[in-house]
Amino acid sequence: MVDELVDHHGGEHGDVPQARAELAATGALRAHINLGNPVLTHGTPQDPGGVSVDIAREAARRLGVPVEFTCVDAARHSFDALVQGRADLAFLADEPARAAQVAFTPPYVLIEGVFVVPDDSPITTVQEADRPGVRIGVKEGSAYDLYLTRTLAHAQLVRGAEGVDVYLDEALEAGAGVRQPATRWVQEHPGHRVVPQRFQEIAQCAATRPDLSQSTLAWVAQFVEELKASGFIADSLARAGQEATVAPPRWPAAAQVLTSC
Repeated sequence: MVDELVDHHGGEHGDVPQARAELAATGALRAHINLGNPVLTHGTPQDPGGVSVDIAREAARRLGVPVEFTCVDAARHSFDALVQGRADLAFLADEPARAAQVAFTPPYVLIEGVFVVPDDSPITTVQEADRPGVRIGVKEGSAYDLYLTRTLAHAQLVRGAEGVDVYLDEALEAGAGVRQPATRWVQEHPGHRVVPQRFQEIAQCAATRPDLSQSTLAWVAQFVEELKASGFIADSLARAGQEATVAPPRWPAAAQVLTSC
């Protein structure tokens, strides 16, 4: 999908020409959108929406190029597209397993990973889930899959298309997911509950290729910081009907605007 809403008006500030040349070398900003995260995205591949989509559109507008969307159903596909050079911009949680191969901006939204368990489960805390004999369903390649893979000492991960679905289908002791959709899931599935304590704070970031110049990487990072400081991220979340925490500013100079309009 190509969005042709491009604003070519106004002068250029900062390193916009270089950022445009590197981020949109094909003539368009190729943005990968993970429709599998309902806090950040919604809609269809033909008509995506949500805060990640709004960020991509705004980046393209400031660069003065069209945005070309490719929508996928899991973060691992966006990660692969960046690594393989098929995307210019993606939206991923910052995890060490990914950071070696992609460049992350400061986070724009913070969400929480939580466990879903049966109502009669003895698991009431995160620590109680990490015990021998506990099997936890996770979405393969998700941020919480990567996080739990490197932090669990005793529990076993069982991977599938969705953490709560594999938990239900295979009668596991727990399922992992993002708090908002996990909360909706238990409301629709009586007999299950969310463990109140989060096991992970998930820092959602924009990501691009690490081989870009330092000035372009700085442009993208400062762009995200400005969107947080200006209220753009909060407004986008509100329009989508999502309650999520806007990440705090990374730099004191976050209000400095790098824009081409």
